[in-house]
Amino acid sequence: MAQESMVNGIPVDKLTSVIDVLKGNKEAAQFTFRAKNRWAGGAAAFTSIQDFSAAGQEDISRPYPFVMEAGEPEVLLGIDNAPNATEALLHALACCLNASFIFHAAARGVTVQELELDMEGDLDIRGFLGIDDKVRNGYNQIRVLFKVKADASEEQVRELVQLAQKRSPVFDIVTHEVPVNASMELVGAGTEHPVQASI
Repeated sequence: MAQESMVNGIPVDKLTSVIDVLKGNKEAAQFTFRAKNRWAGGAAAFTSIQDFSAAGQEDISRPYPFVMEAGEPEVLLGIDNAPNATEALLHALACCLNASFIFHAAARGVTVQELELDMEGDLDIRGFLGIDDKVRNGYNQIRVLFKVKADASEEQVRELVQLAQKRSPVFDIVTHEVPVNASMELVGAGTEHPVQASI
């Protein structure tokens, strides 16, 4: 039995097979991810993530949900129990860029010894607090520094950094407008009502 080719912990043969399948079956590439968030008092909340759908089928393989906490530092009236949502966004973006870099490096046969992403985001909270409508609610800028040690030339690493940004779903989400459809349900009433966000 032939030994499976592994690059950066990624089974390259399986990766190639998945890509080949998806080239001929776009329905198999459709995923719906879900998250349930609940207020936990004050500035705290938590999100549970478990089931999702893939290729038109429900995936219930996870026996327990992943639970992620959110909070605020004391300077923002929280108890500093967990990262806040904007810090969690940096985590999501960094993890997605990391995975994108590693997957594409593996597909190109580039062995990576170390990969670290340093993230910074600048935020003016006057928008969030409704103090100044001219101030953006979200980040004004996000800076990402890739620190890479790999068996590759500087040009190859530069191409992988560019490819990581080009193919990362979260990078796409934060750099392009995504339609968000919000609705509401009064607990106990049992009916949902759409809520239009003013843009």
